[in-house]
Amino acid sequence: MSSILGQRLVFGAGGAVAGLTAAATLDLARSADELGFDLFTLSDHLHSTRPTVEPLTALAAIAARTERIEIGTNVLGLPYRNPAVLAKTAETLDAISGGRFVLGLGGGGFDEEFTAFGLTERTPGGKIDAQREAVGIMRDLWAGGPGDLDGAHFTVRGARIDPLPAHPIPIWLGSYGPRALALTGELADGWLPSMGRIGLTEAVARRARVHAAAEKAGRDPSALTCATNLLVRVDPSRTPTPELVAGTPRAVAGQLIEIARAGFTAQLLSLPTVADQELVAKEVLPRVRDHLA
Repeated sequence: MSSILGQRLVFGAGGAVAGLTAAATLDLARSADELGFDLFTLSDHLHSTRPTVEPLTALAAIAARTERIEIGTNVLGLPYRNPAVLAKTAETLDAISGGRFVLGLGGGGFDEEFTAFGLTERTPGGKIDAQREAVGIMRDLWAGGPGDLDGAHFTVRGARIDPLPAHPIPIWLGSYGPRALALTGELADGWLPSMGRIGLTEAVARRARVHAAAEKAGRDPSALTCATNLLVRVDPSRTPTPELVAGTPRAVAGQLIEIARAGFTAQLLSLPTVADQELVAKEVLPRVRDHLA
């Protein structure tokens, strides 16, 4: 079962990295495993102007070639996949990885991708409703089913999967709007925004909305993992911006410490090369861990 729970300080790699071949992606994941990163995630852009990998296929290969690092999706675009099929895929991927899988799920933020593939297009409100239905279907099937739902977006009748997952598979939602944040607090195991899209001040405010929704639903907010995607460059010539964590190793560590103190304790760092991962693992992360220990 995933050990990335609640407010534990963890660091991820991969994430928003794109433009890599399948072989380069595998090298990056194996390096992250060896360097002690906690999580390796892949984004889900099947229709893109740059080379991409299909994340679930790639993560299965990564699971077979790594020892301890957890693996996750960051985040799946729901229109690409039927949730009942995704429930089975996730069960298999979790079993292959020895319980190391975290399912990140989004409603689908880039409509042009789904239009290009001839897939379902939904209104902003419809995307949130579809996420709610999808989470319910997957958890129902993981709990033994049979799944039955005649929803506005999905229909399942007597659906089953076998075997069942050996433990609960965490679901993190990539959400931003008020209704989506409320859904995250009500149902999800974690919240996964990208800091570059909203900035730290706004991220803190939206985190409070997630926690308020969790409390309203009778849940413990501290049990939710608050993660974030971060673009990181260790380069003294680079100036940090709301979209970029940058500077010397000491300066980068200071920015990550500030983000962790703001409540984002699962930090998923976009590092494009093995050399970048090595530099951060050796020169930055020990400073952060020591400071926050």
